[in-house]
Amino acid sequence: MKNIVLIGMPGVGKSTIGVILAKELGYQFVDADLLIQEQEKRLLKEIISEEGIEGFIAIENQVNASIEADRTVIATGGSVVYGKEAMEHLGEIATVIYLKLSYKALRKRLGNLKNRGVVLRDGQTLKDLYEERVVLYEKYADITIDEENKNLEETLQSIIDTL
Repeated sequence: MKNIVLIGMPGVGKSTIGVILAKELGYQFVDADLLIQEQEKRLLKEIISEEGIEGFIAIENQVNASIEADRTVIATGGSVVYGKEAMEHLGEIATVIYLKLSYKALRKRLGNLKNRGVVLRDGQTLKDLYEERVVLYEKYADITIDEENKNLEETLQSIIDTL
């Protein structure tokens, strides 16, 4: 089996699920947001503040498009889907799994978006962001796992069963 990439909105648990899934499969784990922060030597929210949203997306695209991995679960940032090169590269090296959650459930899970380093344009609401990204997640996903009313263990089992 090749690599696995987890995509989805902030708050769906990509990193938490990724760590456990990697352990279950005997894979390595990579958090793409940490790769970005290591390369840039700044937090995501600092990059967004200093480079602007388009600058951040360009950095995120470049970092994700250059990931080299073997037998690895990769958890991406929620905005990775704005990077065409990154998504094409990830699609070539991995099975892309979209962790889907309804807007209502997502809103309940999320705290302060600014502190999370979420790419939110001026005047854009969480609902706007959700509707904009869902289309992209669905476009790039090989597999969609619906997390609605599932706990962590149930989501993990759904992924393993599907693979």
